[in-house]
Amino acid sequence: MFSKCHFYIVKIKRNILALIFLCFGISLLLFSTSNLPAIKKGLSLWATSVIPSLFPFFVATELLMNTNFVNILGKSLNKIMKPIFNIRGEGSFAFIMGIISGYPVGAKIASDFRNNNICTKEECERLLSFTNNSGPLFIVGTVGISMFGNSTIGLLLLITHILACISVGFIFRFWKYNNPSSNYIKSQNSNYKKYENVTFSNLGEVLGKSITNSISTILMIGGFVVIFSSIISILKASGILQALALMLTPIFNFLHIDTSFIYGILTGLLEITNGINSISNINVKHISINIILTAFLLGFGGLSILLQVLSITSKTDLSIKPYIYGKLLQGFLAAFYTFVAINVFPFFNFDL
Repeated sequence: MFSKCHFYIVKIKRNILALIFLCFGISLLLFSTSNLPAIKKGLSLWATSVIPSLFPFFVATELLMNTNFVNILGKSLNKIMKPIFNIRGEGSFAFIMGIISGYPVGAKIASDFRNNNICTKEECERLLSFTNNSGPLFIVGTVGISMFGNSTIGLLLLITHILACISVGFIFRFWKYNNPSSNYIKSQNSNYKKYENVTFSNLGEVLGKSITNSISTILMIGGFVVIFSSIISILKASGILQALALMLTPIFNFLHIDTSFIYGILTGLLEITNGINSISNINVKHISINIILTAFLLGFGGLSILLQVLSITSKTDLSIKPYIYGKLLQGFLAAFYTFVAINVFPFFNFDL
């Protein structure tokens, strides 16, 4: 009897993904009434927000990688990047673009660096931990102005987001610190593909490849946005989110946090845009709670971003662990820095 039960458990473990995908397919049919509007909303969000804010940056980074800009930046900033982040100067390109563009540009550049042998495996994993960030356009524009209706809140969230990012980068300078291969770059005769240096004669070809690669990435992101919009809709319609909320209610009561935030946090852990939008719409006297929780979600990024990064890094030998640890740490640090700023600087305190 015991061996028979053990056999069924092993069988379920072996086919767990198939079972999950089957349940997802059935749920799409059962909850089609609520799914269709959610999918349309996801597509609208991708078309009106994601493409305009990310696609130009994808093309720009692809084009810059075909010039000497990365090498020039590396030589200029090596004295800053090496002591602070334990990464050669070229890593500053991923750091800068990751801050000014948004998810998942930093991870894409780190993966490109690894594929093109610009940085070591350890350096690229350190880059993964802190260069994949939410962009200022999203934080200040979408979150601050559109969701909270206050640009100062957006500015506060941006400042603490960047501070948390830099803090994580400094902490992860010790990632695989004593690894003997951490400063070893393969020879120029390696099999890594090289970007073609752009000239006026091949500008059209390079631009075409840059646009094609960028379209592939932006379509992948669009797919994740739509799928997670559908998943959130299914979890809500099936009552699973409500059940999870009830389970977490005692914990929130113990921490003296309004239980109305539970749904927004759970949603944000899956997909940050929907989660932050939910949190920003909760009317409480102490709005600082809304802002601090939003800072955490912006730093963490959510499961949707994690899977986007995993789909990019899966084409390399980079480990996803430093990214997961780094984003969790960045989320908590961003929330802590936001809490400190609200309590230290009166102009950042919006409580009634």
